[in-house]
Amino acid sequence: MEKDEEKNITVNRKARFEYSIIETYEAGIVLTGTEVKSLRQGKANLVDSYGNLKNGEAWLVSAHISVYEQGNINNHEPTRSRKLLLNRKEIRKLSGKIKEKGYTLVPLRLYFKNGKVKVEMALAKGKKVYDKRETIAKRDYERDKARNFKN
Repeated sequence: MEKDEEKNITVNRKARFEYSIIETYEAGIVLTGTEVKSLRQGKANLVDSYGNLKNGEAWLVSAHISVYEQGNINNHEPTRSRKLLLNRKEIRKLSGKIKEKGYTLVPLRLYFKNGKVKVEMALAKGKKVYDKRETIAKRDYERDKARNFKN
């Protein structure tokens, strides 16, 4: 058995703060050659990007993959919509959930798995302001506890 080798490209840290994660999905992503080369250099940003379902297909919208410096005139557009590769069953399940009020599709991280670029998408529900405050208080409490334990 070969081990699945994963290497993070970028992580959307803001997503876990802004949303409550319900379920996660691993999806392939349709890219051009210059996009893959740019990702190998780690030049990507998932902040303010989201997933969308159109005509029975899943799309990653406004994810920023920087232009490849050594690319020529055929270089890619940095924030174009990119098709996600999910099973039909997963897409059907997601479309039913997303139509419900408050649910959205958010990318959590972009990574290489066995040489292929994958994106971890999450079915998420937006947090209210008081939930965010609670998250901050919990994080501060854990930090103080670790600090006191260390001393």
